[in-house]
Amino acid sequence: MALQCRLSGATFQSLKLATIPISSSSSRFIFRTLPKTLNLALFSRHSAPKAPPFSVLIRNLSAPAVAAASAAETSDIKVVKPQWHAAIDFKWIRDNKEAVAVNIKNRNSNANLELVLQLYDKMLNLQKEVERLRGERNNVANKMKGKLEPSERQKLIEEGKNLKEALTTLEEDLVKLRDELQIEAQCIPNLTHPDVPIGWEDSSKLRNMVGSPRTFDFPVKDHLQIGKELDLFDFDAAAEVSGSKFYYLKNEAVMLEMALVNWTLTEVMKRGFTPLTTPEIVRSSVVEKCGFQPRGENTQVYSIEDSDQCLIGTAEIPVGGIHMDSIVAESALPLKYVAFSHCFRTEAGAAGTATRGLYRVHQFSKVEMFILCRQEESDMYHEELIKIEEDLFSSLGLHFKILDMATGDLGAPAYRKFDVEAWMPGLERYGEISSASNCTDYQSRRLGIRYRPSESPSTTSKKGKTNLAATKFVHTLNATACAIPRMLVCLLENFQQEDGSVIIPHPLRPFMGGVEAIYPKSR
Repeated sequence: MALQCRLSGATFQSLKLATIPISSSSSRFIFRTLPKTLNLALFSRHSAPKAPPFSVLIRNLSAPAVAAASAAETSDIKVVKPQWHAAIDFKWIRDNKEAVAVNIKNRNSNANLELVLQLYDKMLNLQKEVERLRGERNNVANKMKGKLEPSERQKLIEEGKNLKEALTTLEEDLVKLRDELQIEAQCIPNLTHPDVPIGWEDSSKLRNMVGSPRTFDFPVKDHLQIGKELDLFDFDAAAEVSGSKFYYLKNEAVMLEMALVNWTLTEVMKRGFTPLTTPEIVRSSVVEKCGFQPRGENTQVYSIEDSDQCLIGTAEIPVGGIHMDSIVAESALPLKYVAFSHCFRTEAGAAGTATRGLYRVHQFSKVEMFILCRQEESDMYHEELIKIEEDLFSSLGLHFKILDMATGDLGAPAYRKFDVEAWMPGLERYGEISSASNCTDYQSRRLGIRYRPSESPSTTSKKGKTNLAATKFVHTLNATACAIPRMLVCLLENFQQEDGSVIIPHPLRPFMGGVEAIYPKSR
């Protein structure tokens, strides 16, 4: 039962825990709602290749999606009808079966390729039978146009009636079969860049190391202790008001958040990105089309009960949807956006000292970069995104490493992903502060974003009509420019001083009104 409150005529919809595996390769969709009155609905989340073994493989597949139709609260497993269909190239999957199977295995996906191919063949055969019956129905209709004996006409009427009934049944079966095929095929993950290492996270390759860890001649504090002594945030009050993993920022921490956002936007805009603020509630179908799972066990998405809407876990989702179901002029590409938003994640299963404090929270501010480009340019723009991240973090004086993430750590949409992990001396480890992913046409095939090549069109029709060039799906890329909580962890821990103060990096000072350091309040 959903809890609804009414204040001054406004209705507040509750969040409720729904159930889908966080693994982006999950292929079974069973919706169950928990009986709690107020519950959290759980939000889960590339350089020219060197002679890849399958040159055709940079062509993208579609995603594992969850069909968002409502299911009865029952223990029985039900196949859910998809709300939307991705533009999946089934013929290409069939023709490249071996390569697709290897990719599914390398990415530890449980997508059922054999079932997809069986359903595809069954669909093709059923389509042929439907077309055959339609042809017979048309022949009967044409015969009835002429002069006929009453008995012959009656015979044709009966034949037409039988054909119509048979055709109706087959057409209904075909619709159901196409839906089943979509649900299974959407579980197939994107293909993988040939240079991506195979394995789990520990198989990821070091791409670059920037700077070196700072040495301290005094006992190092973590950001929790620093924040408490400098009165920068309050977790206890936030836990009483909102629950665990929420926080209040206070005093200079508020100024530092604003400084980080404004500095990051300013720097990224210099590189030709258009700034955006985005909706922070989106339709569940848009979340699915971007490759995330809005409902289910261990999902990371907060879903709004009794609606088809979710809170966003990243601005990648609303920015990805801004050109949904449209054809973009090739001359407008690339489209580069830098978006500020608040993000909401359940962080299901996240616990322990490694995630304490600001490192893993339910709500945070983030600046996200997003690019839509021509298919042949996405590797180049992937390099551009990781270079922007490197420039931003090195200009703040951080020590970090860049990793080429292994297949087992890639979400379903990612063709290739680079992670940035910064040294956090108080936590005594490297922690992820950013990532940059090339999703090729995986998301655009689901979102329906295409462009029409501008090469000279041919005029082959007899009437002299111009035949426009066929449209292509854009490639999409995303990268985190600044995730505020983890950046605060880095700054507080790396720039702490023996007297308890924290030095503000030079690039941020103009955005903090010239403040150079944060001092204990007793001074």
